[in-house]
Amino acid sequence: MLVKEYRICMPLTTEEYRVGQLYTISKHSHQESEKGEGVEVVKNEPHEDPVHGPGQFTEKRVHLSSKLPSWARAVTPRIFYITEKAWNYYPYTITADSHSLQCSFLPKFSIYIETKYEDNCGDSENIFHSDKILGDHEVSFLDIAFDEIPERYYRSLEDPRFFSSAKTGRGPLREGWRQHTKPIMCSYKLVSVKFEVWGLQTRVEQFVHKVREAQGGLGTAGGSDRVLTPVVLQVIRDILLIGHRQAFAWVDEWCGMTMEEVRRYEQETQEATNELIGLVAPAISVSEVGQPTATHSAPASAPSTPLSDEAPEFLAPPKTRPRKKSAPETLTLPALRERAGAE
Repeated sequence: MLVKEYRICMPLTTEEYRVGQLYTISKHSHQESEKGEGVEVVKNEPHEDPVHGPGQFTEKRVHLSSKLPSWARAVTPRIFYITEKAWNYYPYTITADSHSLQCSFLPKFSIYIETKYEDNCGDSENIFHSDKILGDHEVSFLDIAFDEIPERYYRSLEDPRFFSSAKTGRGPLREGWRQHTKPIMCSYKLVSVKFEVWGLQTRVEQFVHKVREAQGGLGTAGGSDRVLTPVVLQVIRDILLIGHRQAFAWVDEWCGMTMEEVRRYEQETQEATNELIGLVAPAISVSEVGQPTATHSAPASAPSTPLSDEAPEFLAPPKTRPRKKSAPETLTLPALRERAGAE
């Protein structure tokens, strides 16, 4: 298992980001979804924890089949998804546990992410005090303005070096912004990755060579976990950078929203997203407190892919998928539902 800590600063307060986080996740999930692909919301309901108090539990399935490299599509089912379970006790959150963030056909692949938010520039040491950390672990600071992201995800309107908020007056961000910007907060994320699947090593190694940022010492000998883990960490790094860039770049869309308003936006968006990917929207309860709380025992493993007596469909050549339409810069609730109905 590999453990790495990421620290991502933003020109926001933790109280502001409580709303911004929910808005950004909902809008981004909708933008990334299309018929049969995207983020399926299975559960979203209040949850009470004896240690952390009241919070929100969510379970999602991130459908990824068409986004895999061609060699990976040849060995994975057509119905391929990652199950994500998260417990949000803001300003502390947990994404997954040892069995929660999983591939539908790789039961021994898992990711565990603990997150804490503080109003500082990322200078809190040993913030997690975690028993899972054995010895020193790598700490990586991510700069939302000046660290590179994959070119295909770049949007000039979401570039913090050029974005200026009309409502808050914050931005653009200049070199050294983390040392002199006020307000400032930091997302501390402790990421643990475990991968114990043999047989994919050669293909994964070829894929690793295409990764932009080398993660050090990748030989051809050893288990596939030593090869795939750096790829997973690279993907996680990119996702964290993109998500936090968008949270700041979209600040004028969510700034001023109450928790009740952002929870309503979240519910409407999730229902529209489920309809967009061809699923029946589940009953989603997103109120903060006041509804019966749900009790969740130790998370179960992700559902397995159904078996069939016929030859597996995923061995057939992948079909050409139509390019998805660009999402508008600002999504409103009526527009979401109208779009879902039209498609």
